[in-house]
Amino acid sequence: MIKECGVKMYNSIKIFAGSSGQVFAERMCKYMNKPLSSSEVITFSEGNTFVRINESVRDRDVFLVQPIGMHSNNEFVEILFWMDAFKRANAHTVTLVMPYFGYGKGDKKDEPRVSIRARVCAECMELAGADRFVTMDLHAQQLQGFFKRPMDHLYAQPMLKEVIARVGTENMVVVSPDAGYAKQARKFATSLNLPIAIGDKTRSDHSENAEVLEIIGDVKGKNCLIVDDFTISGGTLINLACGLKERGALDITAMLSHNIISARGVEKLNNSPIKTVYSTDTVFNPNIIGQEKFKTVSVAPMFAETIMRYYKHDSINQMFSQLPEHVIEAGLELAGLEL
Repeated sequence: MIKECGVKMYNSIKIFAGSSGQVFAERMCKYMNKPLSSSEVITFSEGNTFVRINESVRDRDVFLVQPIGMHSNNEFVEILFWMDAFKRANAHTVTLVMPYFGYGKGDKKDEPRVSIRARVCAECMELAGADRFVTMDLHAQQLQGFFKRPMDHLYAQPMLKEVIARVGTENMVVVSPDAGYAKQARKFATSLNLPIAIGDKTRSDHSENAEVLEIIGDVKGKNCLIVDDFTISGGTLINLACGLKERGALDITAMLSHNIISARGVEKLNNSPIKTVYSTDTVFNPNIIGQEKFKTVSVAPMFAETIMRYYKHDSINQMFSQLPEHVIEAGLELAGLEL
């Protein structure tokens, strides 16, 4: 699949997995028909982290797969150690494949005496040695400006759109949980030729719960598809679903780019009006394993295809609109999702 001019460069790449990226990296490697390179992470009893590369990376293009999600602090610090290790081992380039950037929520100084955490993290990862980034659905578009190094910012929407299209969109309306996500929700709705409704959400503190005050749009007698970038506690989704039911909605489905829901959140969602929650595999979340209400599609093929196109010197524009059929089928197959 790689053009002759890029064969040598493509063969030089090595893919490594951090502690939180093992499953995602394995799925990328399966799609690319490449072995996962050998490395190890050791966490000592007092919490100290040790990383080791078990093979030569001299003059190689290295890709480290590590989302920052379920254990953000540990995963972030581990990335810094990996960057340092690869640079000291004379890797040619180091690309961080970061499917989810958990600190993306800290993208602004919206109250006195607080840190802009996303900017601090971006600067630290670049100083540690990251030459390039590949990520998906950052919490805010302006986060890309925090990174000085090149970034490929992918979107889950093309893959999730295929999932819901195969499930069925009859009598459906797309619902954004708030005005902040309305633009993305509208793009999703437009791609499926569906109407949109918007929730009016307020958050009074730094808890992971928000209150939905009103819903703008007609949902009575409609099947509702709530779309959002992530959930932690499930509170916003549940409150919105209850509000939709009060206004006469029928079946309610949720669709997320990233699923980092807690065990308590899973319990609450299982007892909520939401029928099914679809999400990607950007974060390996043990809390949803075996839970019938939660369905996952893999976006690892999208990341792998992006890397392959980079070495073929091909455009990645297609990854933002209509995905190639083989990428869609691989995403469904790798996650074991049957529609």
